Amino acid sequence: MTNDSQLVPVVAYARISADLARDGHGVEDQHRVNDETAATLGLKIVHYYTDNDLSAAKADLVRPDFEAMLRALKAGRLPDAQPVRGAIVVADDRLVRRVGDYERFVDALTYEDGRVYADAKGLKDLYNEDVESMGLFGVVIAKAEVRKIKRRTRRSHRRRAEEGIPVGGKRPFGWKDDKLTLEPDEAALLAQAARDVIAGKSLHSIQLRWNDAGVRTVHGNEWRSRSLKLALWNPRLCGWRKHNGELVRDVNGLPVVGKWEPIITPKEWMAIDALFSARIGPNIKADGTVTDYRTPSYLLTGILRCGKPKGDGQICNAPLRVSVRPDLSGGYVYQCQSRSMGGCGGSARNGAKVDEYITEAVLAKLEERTAAKTQLDAEWGGQEELDRLMVKQRKMLQAWQEDQISDELFFPENHKMESRIKELRKERTQHALQVQRASVVTEDVREQWYSGKLDIAQKRALIREALHAVIVLPVGGGGRRPFNPDLLVPKWTES
Repeated sequence: MTNDSQLVPVVAYARISADLARDGHGVEDQHRVNDETAATLGLKIVHYYTDNDLSAAKADLVRPDFEAMLRALKAGRLPDAQPVRGAIVVADDRLVRRVGDYERFVDALTYEDGRVYADAKGLKDLYNEDVESMGLFGVVIAKAEVRKIKRRTRRSHRRRAEEGIPVGGKRPFGWKDDKLTLEPDEAALLAQAARDVIAGKSLHSIQLRWNDAGVRTVHGNEWRSRSLKLALWNPRLCGWRKHNGELVRDVNGLPVVGKWEPIITPKEWMAIDALFSARIGPNIKADGTVTDYRTPSYLLTGILRCGKPKGDGQICNAPLRVSVRPDLSGGYVYQCQSRSMGGCGGSARNGAKVDEYITEAVLAKLEERTAAKTQLDAEWGGQEELDRLMVKQRKMLQAWQEDQISDELFFPENHKMESRIKELRKERTQHALQVQRASVVTEDVREQWYSGKLDIAQKRALIREALHAVIVLPVGGGGRRPFNPDLLVPKWTES
């Protein structure tokens, strides 16, 4: 029997791209195979690295445990000083899908002589150039296969959409598991809700009524206004389908009819679409000012970014959120979220002091720019065209609903008008934002700020006008330290 101390210490790595069941069974199965490989080859696994539900094919996606494994292999030890002399995986495609990642892995593993590498088939000598070349060739083939699968999937989704075939996934509310046959009770609820919305009832009132009656989503959750809106705005209700945000149309521009049973008529869905489309985008008031649907509670949430370096030398860059701290002056702190929430949990600052310092910095920057700013024309030039198109669209919709014009005439023309109206609304929003911000900074911005004439949403708009973000550098040394404004690094926009 081999003494445990005589076994070569290695790390094991497991990865799966999509954990649909959310139970980790895929990576657990891989580690069981890794255990069997280690027992067969006389190796001892001293640490298990796992990246569950993470693709290895995306260049902008960081795999935390893969990066941690590379650091341990290059150092030859774990953070607790446990020696590491190699690595085990089930197969190369679980380890990497990109050539650059494979080269980094080989560099880390062969950083010292005598390291071992094994998969379920046995040991591989990565010090041998032929073996390394074969590994690189395998990664290239795997990457090409990933691209081919993605193209094939996109073509399949488009073909199914054009043929009116339901897509995969959970059944939609209102239909049975075959996604074709109506579930009578749910379908009746959707039909009544659609008529209620067209009649002017709010989504909130319908949502409350459903929740009070015990109606639940297909996932067993209570309804929210957003989930109800998405359910009613889905063209599936009238037998149509969207693909990549657009109605799927045939060569004549007519919507493709799906193979499932509809719940409402196309005319009813078009009325809902017109209602909801009119509510898209910022709320532009009569005076041209723009406000958010939801007013932020704090001045710099989403603007402050964590500047603490990670293990690979890159900064965390996660947005700082607010935590209420009654024990501190000001009563709140901006802090980086935990790792489970996408941050590092390593930065925190007194919120009131940060707000005060950044406010003064922003006001000073805006005052510098005031002299160079030109007054924008307060009148947006596209309003007449937008009004004309919206009137024309409403008249066409009404005529179509009353069977005065044909489908062949209505749908292509309506599609053109929808696209142009969307462009004009975007232009109007951008112009209104520019006018609002310019009108403030050309007056006494400091007086405006402190007089109470600006709400927090308007102040945040001015801040975003002046800077992209603020990097919060780490204090260092642990424990509480005096507030140091030099550790706040504004990233200014161009004048």
